[in-house]
Amino acid sequence: MPTRREFLTKTVAAGLAAIVTRKIAGAAQQSSADLKPAVATQSYEEYLKKSAVSRELIDQFIKGPGWAQFDPEVGYILGNSLQHDGVDGSSTLSTVQANGARTSFIYAGRKCRINTYGNSFTQCHQVSDGETWQEYLAAHFGEPIRNFGMGGFGVYQAYRRMVREEKTQMKAEYLILYLWGDDHIRSLFRARWGAIYPWFLSEKSKLMDPHGIGFHSNFWSNVEMDLELGSLVEKEQLLPTPESLYRMMEPQAMVDLLKDDLAVQLSAYSDGNIKDLDRDKIARLAEALGFPFDWSLMSSTVAVPGSLPGWPPKTAMQAQAAALLDRYSLWATQFILDKARAFAGKNGKKLMVVLFDPYRAMNQLRISGTRYDQEIVDYLEREKVDHFDMNKVHLEDYKKFNLSWEDYLKEYFIGHYKPAGNHFFAFALKDKLVPWLDPKPISYQQPDQQTVSFKGYIQGY
Repeated sequence: MPTRREFLTKTVAAGLAAIVTRKIAGAAQQSSADLKPAVATQSYEEYLKKSAVSRELIDQFIKGPGWAQFDPEVGYILGNSLQHDGVDGSSTLSTVQANGARTSFIYAGRKCRINTYGNSFTQCHQVSDGETWQEYLAAHFGEPIRNFGMGGFGVYQAYRRMVREEKTQMKAEYLILYLWGDDHIRSLFRARWGAIYPWFLSEKSKLMDPHGIGFHSNFWSNVEMDLELGSLVEKEQLLPTPESLYRMMEPQAMVDLLKDDLAVQLSAYSDGNIKDLDRDKIARLAEALGFPFDWSLMSSTVAVPGSLPGWPPKTAMQAQAAALLDRYSLWATQFILDKARAFAGKNGKKLMVVLFDPYRAMNQLRISGTRYDQEIVDYLEREKVDHFDMNKVHLEDYKKFNLSWEDYLKEYFIGHYKPAGNHFFAFALKDKLVPWLDPKPISYQQPDQQTVSFKGYIQGY
């Protein structure tokens, strides 16, 4: 039997390389107006120096109030906030318990059997407390469902949060680990700030959040490739105290802390923010992942179309860097899922994995019937992990509408799910959860009681 590494190297790395090749070949079919990838003139070091954070942002983050609050292990957890980001121009009220779990109201005094972990689609950003999918399900099941989601988390940070909380009085028998969008990549960053700061410091972002209460993505525990060992390892947070966060104010400190973060480097390069890659380290990373990296593309002027309609084009080298980052991140997710499964098994818990990626994988499935994260789907099926794929649910639901894809998305999304989206998700997931729970929720136990019939009372019933 081949090892998992041998299996993945043979079946996946070649496939990723083929994707890059196909994109390059298809570039010639695009109009010249489309072939304008962003090409930077700054080095990675110059880019990192610009990521230094102002004292005002760090002060606000540490002192609060803010959307996020500092955490010494996973970087930050949810805080209390009232943000103007809701449906129909409303503000959303988000409150938390002492441990950063989003406040539960429905049947909160009853025994909880389900804890949920993940990023902002688990947290249910952009809706108020009672409009989360956990609360909709709690009302339907007659029992509470806890929400440990946190915006910006990767798979690894959600896993670390899960391990910590499941050792407390808040533990539960059933665990849901939600894998959304680019959570795979976020697991690798030492600080996601290094990848997203150009957006966060943009004028558009400042208009949305003029007081900086949404600052997050500081340093956290992560997974990365040990180039000496040629294997993935777990790493602890580099700035684990509020006082140490002030090092993020120093341009050279940001360079020293992130210069060897190959995930941030690949992200910045593929987005057109830097002009160079560390050839030695990237080559060793590619070798460890079994990825055939072609350095001759560095001088290529061929432009590659965006992987989805509306996505910006890339140079051939940028597309290859993005494919390597995907490979790196999907490998990391399987590493993390191995650990999550082992943790659940050792502690007598049941684990379910939720997959949802509305802005990439779902769109790819809609257009071509393929998806970049197929490796994760294959893993879940091969390892017989209970899982639920919301991407497929939406694509089936879309067939019922006489709408454009863009108008269909507006029914459920305002960036994140609007309340209607969380309700739709809850009742889609419900059919997977009811047979998973033992005993079933009280609302599905059909107790011996008088049946009330509405026949003859409701017209047409």
